[in-house]
Amino acid sequence: MATYSQTPDWSGAVSALRQSSPVLIIAHVTPDADALGSALALGLALESLGKSVQVSVGEPGFKVPASLDFLPGQHLVVSPEQIATPEIVVSCDTSSDARLGLLADVLNAAPISIAIDHHASFTGFGTIHLIDPVAPATAALALELIDRLEVSLTTDIASAIYSGLATDTGSFKFQGTTADTLRIAARLYDAGIDHSTLARLLFDDEPFAALVMMGNAVRNAVLDRVAVNGMGLVYTSIAVADRGDLPELAMERVIEAMRRTNEAEVAAVFKQDDDGIWKGSLRSKTAINVGEVAAALGGGGHHYAAGWTATQDLDAAIANLKTELEFAARG
Repeated sequence: MATYSQTPDWSGAVSALRQSSPVLIIAHVTPDADALGSALALGLALESLGKSVQVSVGEPGFKVPASLDFLPGQHLVVSPEQIATPEIVVSCDTSSDARLGLLADVLNAAPISIAIDHHASFTGFGTIHLIDPVAPATAALALELIDRLEVSLTTDIASAIYSGLATDTGSFKFQGTTADTLRIAARLYDAGIDHSTLARLLFDDEPFAALVMMGNAVRNAVLDRVAVNGMGLVYTSIAVADRGDLPELAMERVIEAMRRTNEAEVAAVFKQDDDGIWKGSLRSKTAINVGEVAAALGGGGHHYAAGWTATQDLDAAIANLKTELEFAARG
């Protein structure tokens, strides 16, 4: 893992952004609300300063997924094929430049690049780092940058920040939630967000096909009580055929259903992408650092939530996960 400053370089980031235009802001591939919400919030803030701003994701022909089409600032979004050559590139919620897809080379070629992230597995890419693994969401770091740029907190900016903060804290119930997290949420509320509508769109709004997919995934789940040195593992898989016309992002909520299993310390969901590759999502309750487990498998994440890409077949991916979980459980 590359080395980088453990202290966020706020002054360097502010100075670079004030002096540069156009700006390209990138969220990771298959973006969630924290990645895209942070990117759009920062984009709106920079636009208010008169900057030329584009927001993109390194997927061919990228368009904002239907599950996030309520986020403000989407007039800034372009596909990677349409980007203008930037003076500065900002990545949001991306622990490795491998997750930037088609735009990794654009970031690495930029004279200045700022990485904003809260993953302990951050690999050190970029020239300016705003990294804080203790932050509850990248959105919280994006908000601090916006404050340091002295941009007023509009309802649109606050709504994009809230979407990232709420999802990455699991509606403020995950272990990373602190008093400061709730104070940020209160500030966003005071800025005029419609929190109940945002919460519904983020957590309680699914097409029927997604509910059927989740039901099938839960029905096919396996509870291995002896795994994780007797602490238990619950897992399931979702193949391309199981989700039909649903996008890959539709599989993300299945892990939250699986993690409720009280007989298992760790929950896992194996998701097959459009190219046939299996990806794994992990959640733990208290004892196991799944971020370290995912890192051993080539991925990364947080203590209680992580993921990785498994290039093997499904059976091999499951076996490898169990092996790494045993190592983690035995210290």
